[in-house]
Amino acid sequence: HGFADLAPLRLDTGARTLYLTVRPPGGAPRRIRIAPGPRRTARVRVLGGGAPTTSQRAHLARAATDVLRLDQDLSGLYGIAADDPDLAWIAAGAGRMLRSPTVWEDVVKTVCTTNCSWGLTTKMVTALVTHLGEPAAGHRADPLTNAFPTPEVMAAQPESFYREVVRSGYRAPVILRLAGMVAAGEIDIESLASVSREDLSDDQIEQRLLDLPGVGPYAAAHIQMTLGRNSRLILDSWTRPTYARLTGRIKVPADTTIARRFRRYGPEAGLAFWLFVTRDWVI
Repeated sequence: HGFADLAPLRLDTGARTLYLTVRPPGGAPRRIRIAPGPRRTARVRVLGGGAPTTSQRAHLARAATDVLRLDQDLSGLYGIAADDPDLAWIAAGAGRMLRSPTVWEDVVKTVCTTNCSWGLTTKMVTALVTHLGEPAAGHRADPLTNAFPTPEVMAAQPESFYREVVRSGYRAPVILRLAGMVAAGEIDIESLASVSREDLSDDQIEQRLLDLPGVGPYAAAHIQMTLGRNSRLILDSWTRPTYARLTGRIKVPADTTIARRFRRYGPEAGLAFWLFVTRDWVI
């Protein structure tokens, strides 16, 4: 999805290569490249800054696995899709939704997508990474490789920074309040990536997200998908008419009608819907 084009991530589709910046414990951020390896493997290479320590290497490998969701079990989705003419193509292994190295990064980027063009989203995220991100080891000359700024750094900025430099408009106080909440420990959003459905249901995760500044139903559904909670459909001004066009409808159907089409997918309904409306990106 589009987050692959937002700094500090960069996707080279021709080379099937993803670049990202990860902040390992006990050192400066590191720029890594994930590319195809031999025999259906992925090869992770650390770019610049000298050899990482053993613990840093383990952290970077784990980050690559998490970003690509290599541990996610989508067999239930594939089993249903195999009998769905519109989605049978995904059963070959599609559907692992790219996520950022931290939940914080995905939350802020999602807030930057609300009520604006993709071009403005890109500008806002680029400004955050360029002006507030910590440089990756060996890449100080390229600010787009900086690590995504931490909540603490973002909370320390005046609101005027977000208005005048980031050009975030009405989001300026929202982003500042969000950063302050996370930096102060009022909410542990990183834990949302690993908590099980037995401990927190999708409804509970959704409510926690809706309690955050700047997060409404669309943003909550989008963030949940980056968390691997795929039951909610991302319904917005692009997905609704795209669904109508792909199904040959003149008018955009009601949200309940769209949801009914994907109900059979249960906890993966939102992911099935997303793959339906973005299939032209892949096939």
